[in-house]
Amino acid sequence: MSRQQGYTGIENYAAIGDGRTVAMIADDGRIDWLPLPNLDSPPPFAALLDAEHGGCFALAPAEDFTVERDFVDGTNVLSTIYTTRSGSVRVLDSLNTGVAGRLPWVELARRIDGIDGAVEMRWRAAPGTMMGMTSPWAYDTAYGTVLRADGVTMAMRTLNADDVTIESQSVGGTFTTSPDSRHLVGLVATENEPLHLPEPVKVAERVDRTIGNWRVWSEEFSYDGPWTEHVERSALALKLLLHAPSGAIAAAATTSLPENRTGGKNWDYRYAWVRDTAYTIRAMLRFGMREEVHGAVAWLLKVIRANDPLVGVFYTLGGDAPGGTEMPDIPGWRGIGPVVNGNRAAGQLQLGIFGDLFSIVRLYVDGGNILDADTGRLLATIADEACDSWQRRDAGIWELEEEHHYTNSKLGCWQALDCAVHLAELGQIPGVPDRWRAEKERIRDFIENECWSDERQAYMAYPGSNSLDASVLLAAEMNYDRGERLSSTIDALGDELGVGPLLYRYSGVDKEEATFVACAFWRVSALSCVGRDDEAKALMDQLVELSNDVGLYSEMIDASDGSFLGNFPQGLSHLALVNAALTIAHEHDASSN
Repeated sequence: MSRQQGYTGIENYAAIGDGRTVAMIADDGRIDWLPLPNLDSPPPFAALLDAEHGGCFALAPAEDFTVERDFVDGTNVLSTIYTTRSGSVRVLDSLNTGVAGRLPWVELARRIDGIDGAVEMRWRAAPGTMMGMTSPWAYDTAYGTVLRADGVTMAMRTLNADDVTIESQSVGGTFTTSPDSRHLVGLVATENEPLHLPEPVKVAERVDRTIGNWRVWSEEFSYDGPWTEHVERSALALKLLLHAPSGAIAAAATTSLPENRTGGKNWDYRYAWVRDTAYTIRAMLRFGMREEVHGAVAWLLKVIRANDPLVGVFYTLGGDAPGGTEMPDIPGWRGIGPVVNGNRAAGQLQLGIFGDLFSIVRLYVDGGNILDADTGRLLATIADEACDSWQRRDAGIWELEEEHHYTNSKLGCWQALDCAVHLAELGQIPGVPDRWRAEKERIRDFIENECWSDERQAYMAYPGSNSLDASVLLAAEMNYDRGERLSSTIDALGDELGVGPLLYRYSGVDKEEATFVACAFWRVSALSCVGRDDEAKALMDQLVELSNDVGLYSEMIDASDGSFLGNFPQGLSHLALVNAALTIAHEHDASSN
């Protein structure tokens, strides 16, 4: 629980959410990240990226303590037991929901229940500069303490914790627990609108309602297979990233957590990537979660129609085309900058998104749904575009500055046309699919003849390259190749890019960043798809032990010490885990029949 210059390890955080925003809670009880009111809003609490001026909401015993924590079963409510020489307490951290779901205001509850002894607790809510944008202030009113930061209005709600000290930019206090005592330190917030001040006892009671709401949701998805605990936790982590107001799915809950310890590769992942949306929808469909699937599919298709039929790489959570990037003058996590609002990949050509889009629609239709006429015509236009565009160089799945004929991009175009043919044959999109079918075979010829290396016995990153790329493992999930060529590629990737159970993204990147969590789980799926089930299960057993103490993953893991790098919690990492488990279960069932 020690901090270096005010910062703690990324792996020391847990995440809670309400379908609108996400709070990051360190194992020492500090909330170091909380954008308000939305996940992509400027964060009043951002000590994660600026320990001195970013702002935090601290709650912990006044004396030395040890910590045991986990999520309440079936929920995204965090339970932490603090033990001191004087006694022990349990803290439940919840972003509350109401009777009808998401509340019209943000309501953060920190409910403290005494277990034994007498434990003095200290708390302090100190908003920061919202990434250098504003100077917060605090003041007392007839109804309690109010905190303001730019257009965000926040108010403290306390229960049996009335020893409060108000400073110019923060509010804090102390209280002492006893066996079976109950205290609450809560925060409610709105942006550019009036603020409702709920009774503190109601805020405390809504923690139990929120637990019940999460459990109702958890009971809706079905999974009966190995690694149940890890799969369920990953599903709940993905639910945190689903932006309820729009149906968009964020790639991660943070921005600018570095991919290496020297900086430079820091990006904002609080956007909805078409690729990540495709993988999420696939997992949700396999779980039987229909409402979220329909919301995400409908959102994506509306956004594409409203912006550009060529399909963007990603969109804002509100459905707009992303703008440029800006770099606020703040230090970043452990001083590793830059901090970035926005993502430079917005203007890139990434041909793999054709496959991502069509795989979403195919899964949706094969799940027993139908397309409207406008969507059908749109998809026919995009399929025609894929027939032409596959011959172009692009930035690839890894959003690289140097464009090539990346193998993964050609696979995505092949997948798009394969799905387009399937959808046309079902009568879901108009047109005669002869061209799509013929062009699909031309793409296969290109991949097999230009992207395969007899010398390496592997699919290479792009023609003429001697580099390997772990993203070609996705050929298995696309049902492009589940034979000898992919099997030998798996071995080549493990030999060159593997570190124990983990994988780097592509050749040479180990000099720039840590291993990429999703790639390791893609290897599990690919092993299962090529019939190497025992190896897949053994690898999966190792990987599920690499999460943090509450079952969450970041984007990358430093193989030398298991520490986390990159944005957190990372949707793609959890998606890859879920799909690996489901693939193994499916392949096992298929082989048994």
